[in-house]
Amino acid sequence: MKNKIAITGMGAVTPIGIGVSDYWNGLINGVRGIAPITRFDTENLPVQFAGEVKNFEPTDFMPKKLSREMERFMQYGYVAANEALSDAGFNPDDGEISVSPERIGIVVGTAFAGAAAIAETQDELSRGIHSKVSPRFITKIIGNITAAQVAIAKGFRGPSLTVTTACSSGADAVTTGVMLLNSGMADAVVCIGAEAATSPLLIQGLASAHALSTRNDSPETASRPFDLTRDGFVMGEGGGALILETAEHAKKRSVRIHAELIGYANSTDGYHVTSPHPEGIGAVFCMQKAIEQAGITPDMVDYINAHGTSTPKGDVIEVNAIKTLFGEYAYKLAVSSTKGSTGHMMGAGGITEAIACIRALQEGILPPTLNLTEKDPACDLDFVPNAARRKNIQIAMSNAFGFGGQNSSLLFQRSEE
Repeated sequence: MKNKIAITGMGAVTPIGIGVSDYWNGLINGVRGIAPITRFDTENLPVQFAGEVKNFEPTDFMPKKLSREMERFMQYGYVAANEALSDAGFNPDDGEISVSPERIGIVVGTAFAGAAAIAETQDELSRGIHSKVSPRFITKIIGNITAAQVAIAKGFRGPSLTVTTACSSGADAVTTGVMLLNSGMADAVVCIGAEAATSPLLIQGLASAHALSTRNDSPETASRPFDLTRDGFVMGEGGGALILETAEHAKKRSVRIHAELIGYANSTDGYHVTSPHPEGIGAVFCMQKAIEQAGITPDMVDYINAHGTSTPKGDVIEVNAIKTLFGEYAYKLAVSSTKGSTGHMMGAGGITEAIACIRALQEGILPPTLNLTEKDPACDLDFVPNAARRKNIQIAMSNAFGFGGQNSSLLFQRSEE
């Protein structure tokens, strides 16, 4: 790692709470955010539940005109970014900031961007509900406009990038942010993950690929990572944001450092468009490279927030990858998946789960894996089942994997600042 990287701001919009505090309290108190879908009629769909963001009224967080210009996934990312900027003391709305607008970058990660809006608009045209398309349509569906809206609202003029690496998009936004800092192109970077892909078309597509849980009779417990009876992942939605700075820059501003990002890596399986490599070679390589870059040994990692989506194959492959890399120490590690609470937030998950790691470092509490009631012999690690656990930790890893064989790992260290 060329520079020490500080996390100085955090923001979250999730199915279990809006704002980092509510999100974190929901995680450690075992709140389940998965429920029957309320946004559209699901009667003829094979899957009728998801992790929707509850009680989200855009105009509570932004002017009405701006809310009309953004699709839901953008709104989630914008609100999360606003919270993170305020947390870091970078929000022009809260007063003057001491950093040049040209030195603040933005990176957004999203898997589906405006795909749900595209499907809805085409359906309305096909059924004759509308005969014209809104002039805002294009700028509401393309992924880069999330970053553009933040930049326009805040007056930032630094680098602006959007990455789409399936469900590792949010984590890869953080990786890209570090690269901007290390290249000298920015002094601070707003890293955002945003997703709102719950739509009939996308549900049908994922269900056809046998990716989703079909437990319509028990949505709250449908996401059950590492459990023997797991049958697929549950779609979630939301936004997450982290403010990254070099530690030197953060100290000059005398701002609180939540944690240090000490290692990161990205890799590709080169195997299949939906299935991870059966031996988890890409995941092993990715975690190993993040550890090497951090200059630590595997036995210094105290906790892993696993990708753990609740799919029959994926969970076992991730467990085996952890065993391959960590050896016997894997059985001493605490490993949990927070997707039993939130569902799989896809592009937003890589950042919200990184926030879970940072809060675990700060509070000395490990978030649990919910709905883990029947042990799978193939998943035999310490998954912190069903209840949060107090444990002081120094280093935490966050994994995010995605279709196409995408792998992303982030390593955070407790800050003494």
